[in-house]
Amino acid sequence: MYKDVTCPHCGKTFETYCNPVPTVDMLIYQQGKGVVLIKRKNPPYGWALPGGFVDCGETVEQAVVREMKEETDLDVTIQGMLGVYSDPKRDPRMHTMSVVFIGSTEDPDALCAGDDAGEARFFQRGKLPESIAFDHATILQDFWRWLDARGGVV
Repeated sequence: MYKDVTCPHCGKTFETYCNPVPTVDMLIYQQGKGVVLIKRKNPPYGWALPGGFVDCGETVEQAVVREMKEETDLDVTIQGMLGVYSDPKRDPRMHTMSVVFIGSTEDPDALCAGDDAGEARFFQRGKLPESIAFDHATILQDFWRWLDARGGVV
């Protein structure tokens, strides 16, 4: 898809190609504790799954492991992929598409907010915060259905 952009320097209009920006998120699940959410320090505010942008030269798997360490200080193991979420309205800042992984950690007590996370906590099903950013409430609903189908085991 092309869109017209105006150059801020010369004022001329030109066409540029518009692509969604790749991101990753992870549902870090610990039986008895729930899933990890972070409280965002930057807009859009609210609680969210830990995640972020894929850097150039990085696979989505590398990106999600890096982002989990940066935002939660957890070393994670990827258990699988929940899905890809690409609604153009999922992020109010721009069109993103997120590869959402399911993961676990050997040391859940190491959870500590970092990077752009103001707080990081485990939340149990049914006890989620009211203000959830992006489309992460939908992703959480999909995860609970996935978990139920597996008998509660990741």
